[in-house]
Amino acid sequence: MGSFGFPLETIAILLAVVTISVALDLFMHRNKTEVTFADAAGWSAFWILLAVGFYFYLKVSFGAEYASLFLAGYALEKALSIDNMMVFVAIFASFGIKGILQHRILYYGIIGALLFRAIFVGAGTSLFGIAPWVELIFAVIVLWTAYAMLKGSDDDDEQEDYSNHWSVRFTKKIFPVLPRLSGNKFFVSHREVERLANEDKSLSIARRGAIYATPAFLCLICIEISDIVFSFDSVPAIIAVTQEPLLVYSAVIFAILGLRNLYFMLAVAAKYLCHLEKAVALVLVFIAGKLGASAIEKNFGIETFHIHHMHSLWVVLGLIFAGVIASIIWPEKSKDSVEAEGAA
Repeated sequence: MGSFGFPLETIAILLAVVTISVALDLFMHRNKTEVTFADAAGWSAFWILLAVGFYFYLKVSFGAEYASLFLAGYALEKALSIDNMMVFVAIFASFGIKGILQHRILYYGIIGALLFRAIFVGAGTSLFGIAPWVELIFAVIVLWTAYAMLKGSDDDDEQEDYSNHWSVRFTKKIFPVLPRLSGNKFFVSHREVERLANEDKSLSIARRGAIYATPAFLCLICIEISDIVFSFDSVPAIIAVTQEPLLVYSAVIFAILGLRNLYFMLAVAAKYLCHLEKAVALVLVFIAGKLGASAIEKNFGIETFHIHHMHSLWVVLGLIFAGVIASIIWPEKSKDSVEAEGAA
């Protein structure tokens, strides 16, 4: 199988689908004050159907092999996004962001994610082809991420407070901050701050400026930084499936575009899916093993195992499904019930 390359027709279709779909999503949510579970589920199905449609386009135009590579990368990115969504839940809680404002922040966050992922995919696929040992480094990165996730899922710590995250502290050095939300605005003028201060004498501003950042903007910065950090883990994992830059980026785009609505579903279901993070960590262990086996064979000439990308797809889906089923069968006990059992 030769290189997929960068067919102009495919790039044009991808750009058209993304632009029209995002515009439609924004138009449909322009007057909403909240995103319900049913609404999020409907739009999630819409984005998944778009990805499936792109899969069939690739299958008809370029063959089943390239189409299945895209589908495997898409499923993997979607699975790995679950852990990132859990972080988003904690970030929004830290800044007191609720309702439709979450949708707006995620929209701008995803625009940034598409840009940064393009950079990471380009750099990652280029590095992958430089030398065989790069593959081994990618395997170590993915394995370390899996270890961190498994270790984190066993901790019983309270939810992290992101309002004092280093990115927030850095942003506060650049912009003076209004310490409360102002509608759905990211910035407000000095005149607006003066008006608010006259209405509420308890409002305290640390320093003056021409414009002031709101907690919504601080939350957006935190979301963007967390997604950049997430890219260091997810992009090497997807490159393990295919090193075709356009296919990798297409898979990432379709997975990311559905993240906003996936978030609103997971925000409701997160407390019930207590074993899902462990399942995602096991997915990363599997990918690290696949990368490591390939790296050992290329660097040391030792024959190892080979796993077809379609088999990888079924392993990823199987582990995620197992995590959901395990969460249903063995739900996490609340602190009150644990204390009651201990007292008994």
